[in-house]
Amino acid sequence: MPSQRPRASVIEQLSDGPGPDRLTSWLVALGITAFAFVLRLVDLARPKNLVFDETYYPKEAWTMLHLGYEGTWPDVHPGTKTKINDAIAQGMTDGWNATASFVVHPPLGKWLIAVGEHFFGMNSFGWRFSSLVAGSLLVLATIRLARRLSRSTLVGAIAGVLLSLDGLAFTMSRIGLLDIFQALFIVCGVACVAADRDWFRHRLAAHLTRTGHPDLGGQFGPALLWRPWRFTAGILFGLAVAVKWNSLFVLATMGILSVVWDWNTRRLAGAGPRAVQSILRDGLPAFVHLVVVALPVYLATWTGWLTTHGGWGRGWGAEHPDHWTVKLFGAPLASLWHYHVDMYNFHTGEGMMNATHTYEANPWGWLVMARPIGIDAVNDIKPGVDGCQAVNDTCLRVISGAGTPILWWMAAIALIAGIVVWIAGRDWRFGLPILAMASTYLPWFRYADRPLFFFYAICIIPFTVIILSMWLGRLIGPADGPHRRRGSLLAGGAIALVAANFAFIYPILTDGLLTRKQWLARMWFKSWI
Repeated sequence: MPSQRPRASVIEQLSDGPGPDRLTSWLVALGITAFAFVLRLVDLARPKNLVFDETYYPKEAWTMLHLGYEGTWPDVHPGTKTKINDAIAQGMTDGWNATASFVVHPPLGKWLIAVGEHFFGMNSFGWRFSSLVAGSLLVLATIRLARRLSRSTLVGAIAGVLLSLDGLAFTMSRIGLLDIFQALFIVCGVACVAADRDWFRHRLAAHLTRTGHPDLGGQFGPALLWRPWRFTAGILFGLAVAVKWNSLFVLATMGILSVVWDWNTRRLAGAGPRAVQSILRDGLPAFVHLVVVALPVYLATWTGWLTTHGGWGRGWGAEHPDHWTVKLFGAPLASLWHYHVDMYNFHTGEGMMNATHTYEANPWGWLVMARPIGIDAVNDIKPGVDGCQAVNDTCLRVISGAGTPILWWMAAIALIAGIVVWIAGRDWRFGLPILAMASTYLPWFRYADRPLFFFYAICIIPFTVIILSMWLGRLIGPADGPHRRRGSLLAGGAIALVAANFAFIYPILTDGLLTRKQWLARMWFKSWI
């Protein structure tokens, strides 16, 4: 009868963490990130016109560079009398004015777009450059989080390669929208929460080692009030909320999970009945590190609006000096509060609830990519025009906000299996990405009666890719496992399928020239058209 592996001591369990190959893991992560960057950089400026919601954010970002707040663009360029978006595509960037524009998202995402415009100009490369950087860093953050969860550099690498080859992550890294920044800050924040878990456990292990005790012996243990990784998570979640408000759900979920981890860790360390004190003694500092820290970070992103006087609603406080918010917060912050009320009313008002859109997609179908979104299209290109060589057909150029189908379907299956393992086996490694993706996904069902779009799922795919990668890592097995070769072949085959699928849909992600028949060959379902 084979001998059973002895149970690890408390100190050994608390000391668990990523492997010792730290330098190698960073070199691998940076190499894959560089690959993702180059892959996304090719023809970044094509098309040179504003596509989809680029008609809002890059234009707002450009006025913020000059005014500190969002100005107004007319429908027609005042000098050339051409449509303003056409004028911008032709290099004319002077049509805006200082009249405040009512915008319904916080300013950080637009400030980040403005960074690219500052260095490269108000052109398609300039307003997409920051998305390129954020999308590449999203790959890096996903690799590092996957490695921490799996304790495997290989699994982290698999996650990075898969996300690099996802069509939605690729497309969102190449257009001037807000969501890629939100996804980056969310994944980085979750990664810091995971790092805080290890940091806390390692500090308890060090405490036991230093005192010479095998466990806490019923004592609560050291307070550990300063948590650098948790503090960093608070900053990152504040930045995520400053891009889009629904990041608050992730902040709340990760805060609760982090405190539950603390309580469970103290139980493991031998705190006994006193471990329940963690709910308050660790929970209150966690609230400070996460929520209290996130608030000034969020407010700081409004500095341009607060330090100028022309922004939308900026003068409301001065016009209502007797309002309770003015007396409590002062005129500038009261004006900001009132502006936030207007923004919330817009998002939840009848106008949005009664609106419709050709590409609206119910959240029920996001995980299987039931309804991708069309970003841009030039249809009915005749043979001989723009390189079209169609015979008895026409050509087109499109940009689709579509994931790599095989990747999304495998990830959906992996998610279901991960939920089973998390619940049945209480495996925290699956629990973290599941809760993270759920907190970015499930709240949308409350607003399913208003137009929602598949590209919002950019905040989901990094976590489902991590879950899939951990399953592929299990399939490969340990280095000395008896089925390593077979598992490696199967996992490699899955990755190769994703790569081939990405290559096949590449033209519809990049404004590539296709005949209509070639395009239809990539529209596998009617709902994709």
